[in-house]
Amino acid sequence: MNLSYATKVSLRPLNIKKDKNHFIVEDIDLEEFYEMPIPSVDAIELINQSINLEEIECTLKLKYPEDEIDILEFVNQLVEFELVSKLDGKEITRSNGPKGELGYSWIPVNLGKFFFNKITVKLYIAFLAASVGVLILKPNLFPHYKDLFVFDLMIENVAAWLFITFLLVILHEFGHVLAVRSEGLPARIELGHRLFFVVLETDMSQVWKLPAEKRNKLYLAGMYFDMTVLFIVLTAQFFTSEESILTGLLKLVVLDTFIRLVYQAAVFMKTDLYYMIENWTGCYNLMENGQNYLSKWLPFLKVSHTETFAGEEKLVRRYAIFYLAGVLLTIAITAKFYIPQIIFSMKEFMLPGLTEPFNSLRFWDSAVFLLQIVLVAGLLFYSWSKKYRSSR
Repeated sequence: MNLSYATKVSLRPLNIKKDKNHFIVEDIDLEEFYEMPIPSVDAIELINQSINLEEIECTLKLKYPEDEIDILEFVNQLVEFELVSKLDGKEITRSNGPKGELGYSWIPVNLGKFFFNKITVKLYIAFLAASVGVLILKPNLFPHYKDLFVFDLMIENVAAWLFITFLLVILHEFGHVLAVRSEGLPARIELGHRLFFVVLETDMSQVWKLPAEKRNKLYLAGMYFDMTVLFIVLTAQFFTSEESILTGLLKLVVLDTFIRLVYQAAVFMKTDLYYMIENWTGCYNLMENGQNYLSKWLPFLKVSHTETFAGEEKLVRRYAIFYLAGVLLTIAITAKFYIPQIIFSMKEFMLPGLTEPFNSLRFWDSAVFLLQIVLVAGLLFYSWSKKYRSSR
């Protein structure tokens, strides 16, 4: 787009708030948020005062002599972000309309505050500490990959696992929803994926309306509910028979919840813990900048066109270490749980079942299990294709 210092620029309605290190600029109409340094914020305020672009550039160069100021390049960026409404009086239309309405506004704010306040947050942390203590004192309660196989038929095991996982994921995401509602904001649960896993995700874009110190509670809310579930289910095993079906189901809940909590440390997948780290550091492109940094040695990593602000280089280098540690953790979890589960299920269930007569229960158990694998792969492909289409 051809711009000159004589170009008249009109911006869309924006709301600007000071954050930890820089400023959060909200596109009020679309409720989208951008992080900008103070020279950019000053430029926006001067543009809104209808000051000539050349004069704005001179003013900013005098005020910020150590920064590289290019007002025309900045206006071009604002046009790309669709934050400009008019250029020389000519209306600029948006490529996309407002997002759909976020929901769950019917949930009372007081209900959210009941589950998420200063006392309950400490209680959730205490549950996690108690669970660690139980696993140390009773190592036989530590999850094992065979805990997935509660029943004699694979279709029963998969059905139990899917049902339990679905309930626990809903509970995890509902924790986020309740935390968001505790601040009087709306939320929405969507389908997405992380690495090879189909997941439900809570749209918490509205958290940027809050100051940084209030966001961590919202990011960690799902983990708090997971910690509670883990403590309750571990404790419940003290009161059940070791060989009962109920104990087997409780072990399955422990396995599922334990893996979900451990995976939070895999920050290369933008987990809840990752967003907490972003918020704590005030560096909001940690993963992208970390990948850019690591791409010097790992060229297969995707390079993002993101900006590293002054003073963030040290944080990015430290995050890169956690990024690699998260990759190693994922490999370790896969090696300890998922690969043995796949091998065990194929060896003990699917392959022997497929050799059974066509009209036998074992054969159809194996066939349905195979169909389920194809179905999950299809859902994952749909999630990936959806993300690819949206990125285009």
